[in-house]
Amino acid sequence: MQVSQASPDSCPALVLNADYRPLSYYPLSVWSWQDTIKAVFLDRVNILDHYDRAVHSPSFEMQLPSVVSLKTYVKPALYPAFTRFNVFLRDHFSCQYCGTKAELTFDHVTPRSRGGLTTWDNVVAACSPCNLKKANRLPAEIGMMPITYPYRPTVHDLHHNGRAFPPNYLHESWQDYLYWDSELEP
Repeated sequence: MQVSQASPDSCPALVLNADYRPLSYYPLSVWSWQDTIKAVFLDRVNILDHYDRAVHSPSFEMQLPSVVSLKTYVKPALYPAFTRFNVFLRDHFSCQYCGTKAELTFDHVTPRSRGGLTTWDNVVAACSPCNLKKANRLPAEIGMMPITYPYRPTVHDLHHNGRAFPPNYLHESWQDYLYWDSELEP
């Protein structure tokens, strides 16, 4: 068996649910080679593909898995956690007032000083200049209406949006399991 000399640390495994879909697209569901080997030995995953790299001990050698699927289906959560990153992902990493992708912060549509809460339904991605310009005013007071009004996304919404932003590293063995839509408008 010919085996490359790449470091095992450069060999993450794509993790698929039992239905052969990634657990998440953004961030892409990957495990370190150590976690993957552990899951193999605990009989929690099926190996679907592997790298041309092996790890070994004095009495054992194993090719590193590149794609694994869980043996037991994990039902995804319906709604994602409210985080800054997830707000940016929901809003396609663009300011909801001017459309730029630079200097992103988040803005309370109804300012906190006016009773606005930090919730999905009141926060949008905004660039620093627009956030400063809007300050503590309501959108109608300053004529800055969000391009898309804030809403509570589903996990499906974020997975769909995440497909427009493929990661920098995609191993060739992953291609049959990932569906990046280059035609989606971020």
